[in-house]
Amino acid sequence: MAMISFGVFIALVVFAFIGPLVWSYDFEDVSSKAYQAPSIGHPLGTTQVGKDMLALLMRGTGYSLQIALVVAALATVIGVVFGALAGYLRGFVDNALMRLVDLMLIVPQIAVAAIVVKGFSGSWYVVALVLAAFAWMSIARITRGETLSLSQREFIEAARACGATTPRIIFKHLVPNMIGSITVNATLAIAAAVLTEAALSFLGLGVRPPDTSLGVIVQENYGQFLNRPWLFWGPFVVLVSLSLAVNFIGDGLRDAFDPRQTKVRA
Repeated sequence: MAMISFGVFIALVVFAFIGPLVWSYDFEDVSSKAYQAPSIGHPLGTTQVGKDMLALLMRGTGYSLQIALVVAALATVIGVVFGALAGYLRGFVDNALMRLVDLMLIVPQIAVAAIVVKGFSGSWYVVALVLAAFAWMSIARITRGETLSLSQREFIEAARACGATTPRIIFKHLVPNMIGSITVNATLAIAAAVLTEAALSFLGLGVRPPDTSLGVIVQENYGQFLNRPWLFWGPFVVLVSLSLAVNFIGDGLRDAFDPRQTKVRA
């Protein structure tokens, strides 16, 4: 299933970033062919203002992927740094950082994100930064747990005895031995970011027109569920497929990085 999902993910990436280069229409092109049914020229029909739905879907998929990848990258870096510091230094630092994590977990993410994003007119990078600010806590907790375990190993004790600094021990010895769980959680963060961005945009609090994302497209066309189902089901299927594919890839990576099948790299 993971390999099939990887193929689906690659196909969606090609669709989103290569498709617009070869497709006849741009997502901003407007014509008089409003609500045209699917045809050879417009495989997914046209919207209320005559935009080609396929071109719009390519742009929306690319934008959602772009936001999700940035969110996952930022959340992974922040989570790994916080978790590794907490697990290695312990004591006051551990308590302080974990209390911060607990506090962040009880903050209503959607409400705060909506307020912040609305104040910045729905810029994609603001959406990404806000989502990343709420996506790193689970990664930090997992990283802390692994760091607590690894920091008692002989090769870490040897590094301390040789006078290695804390940053060197964390980034040269600890992080490389956690690369499996880091990769898995980064992958799952992508899936979570796709769905969270879609939810915000569906509520009109994420990406704003004239640009678009999968959530925006679904929000604009959910009223056509019965009358013109192709306008709703196209973006909906892509959104669900993208989320499921990334989740299955994460599951496959988790199996591949199973600690029972790998050796610690000193």
